[in-house]
Amino acid sequence: MQDGRKGRLHPAVGFARNEVAEALNSVLGDNTVAASGKKAPRPDSEQEKKLVLVGCSGGPDSLALAAISAHFARRGSIAVGAVIVDHQMQENSAEVARQAAQQCADLGLSPILIKTVEVEHASEGPEMAARTARYGAFREAVDQTSAAVLLLAHTLDDQAETVLLGLARGSGTKSLSGMPRVRNIDSLTLVRPLLNVRRSQIQQICEAEGLEPWNDPTNFDQSLMRAKVRHSILPYLEDNLGGDVAVSLARTAAIIGPDADYIDEQAHQKLQDISLNLEQVGGVENLRLQQPLQDHQRVRVLNRAALSSLHPALLQRVLSLAVKAVGGQNPSFERLTALTAFAAEHSIGGPVQLAGHVSVYRRRPGIRISTPTGEFDLKQTGILVFIENK
Repeated sequence: MQDGRKGRLHPAVGFARNEVAEALNSVLGDNTVAASGKKAPRPDSEQEKKLVLVGCSGGPDSLALAAISAHFARRGSIAVGAVIVDHQMQENSAEVARQAAQQCADLGLSPILIKTVEVEHASEGPEMAARTARYGAFREAVDQTSAAVLLLAHTLDDQAETVLLGLARGSGTKSLSGMPRVRNIDSLTLVRPLLNVRRSQIQQICEAEGLEPWNDPTNFDQSLMRAKVRHSILPYLEDNLGGDVAVSLARTAAIIGPDADYIDEQAHQKLQDISLNLEQVGGVENLRLQQPLQDHQRVRVLNRAALSSLHPALLQRVLSLAVKAVGGQNPSFERLTALTAFAAEHSIGGPVQLAGHVSVYRRRPGIRISTPTGEFDLKQTGILVFIENK
C-alpha cells in the first residue's frame, strides 16, 4: 500500500489520486478532499463526513479506484464504502463478489454491500440488460446508505472504445461525446474520475498497491463487440493510422460533450416553449383521435409551426424528446427521419407508429392561440399529437 511506502509515491498512483480529488471536489464542494502532498481537510465529526461509494467488480479498474479512494478515507476527509453487484451471469459469480468485498474490506472501505440482481434479457442485448440491472442496484445502494456519490472506474481507454462504437453505429453527438464525467440520474450521482487515466496506468496502480484483481473472461471474448474493439480493432487502428488513436478518440468525446449538453439543454427548453396543453387546443375532442383518450395515457401536443421554425439541430432533438415524454423509446435514425418529414406537412395525417408504443398524429383544430412564440391559427398551421398507446 502506497501510504505505508518506502521511497517516493508511484507516479500513476499520484496522478490517479489527483484525478479522483478533482472529481470529488467538483461534486461535493471545493476542498472536500485534498490530493497527495496537500493538507487534507477533516470534518468536525464522523457524522459530517460525506459517504462515497465505489462500484467495484474486483477487476483491475474498479479495484484500483477502490484503493485510490481509500486513501482519502484514511486521511479522514470522507467516508468510502463499496457496492459489488453480482449479475449471476457466470458460474462463480457469487465467489467473485465475495472476494471483491473482502479486498475492499482489506483496503478499509466501509460499508460494503453486495447486491445480487436478476438480469432480464430483452431485445436490448445482454450487455445493456446487465447494465440496467447494475444501475438499479447502484441506486438501491445509494438510497440505502444515503451516499453522496457513486464512483465508477471507466478509464480513457473505455472512453475511446465507447466513442468508436458510437461511430460504428452512426450515432449522433450524444453518443460520440462518450461517457460523462458526472451524470445525475434521479437520486443517483455517478462520477467517473478516471477518464484521463490509461489502462496501462491501472496495471501500475494495482502493482504498486499490491492488489490482486479478478479478470473477467468476457473482457477477452471477441464475440462481444466491445472486447473485439479492445483487442483487435483499436490495436489495428493504432498500427495503421499512427499516433495514439485512443487518446484522440477520448479527446473527441471531451470536445463534443459540452456541445452536446448545451444543445440538449436548448432542446428541452424549446420543447417546453412549443408544447400546448389540451385546453389551448380546445380539448381532447378537437384532436379527432381514432380512439378516445384514456385517463392513463400520456399525451404531448406540439405547435407545428413553432416546431418547423426550429434549427434542424434542435428540431430532431425536440421530436425525440416528445416521443420519450409520452413513454416511447429514443427513435432510430430512420424513424426520426420519417417523423421529421411527417412533421413538415400541413395536412391532417397519421398515425405514425414509433418504438415504445407511441402514435403521432397531425391535426388542425379550428383554434387561434397566442403564445410567447407568436400568434397562430392552428386551423392553418396545425399541431402534432404524441400519444402513449399502452
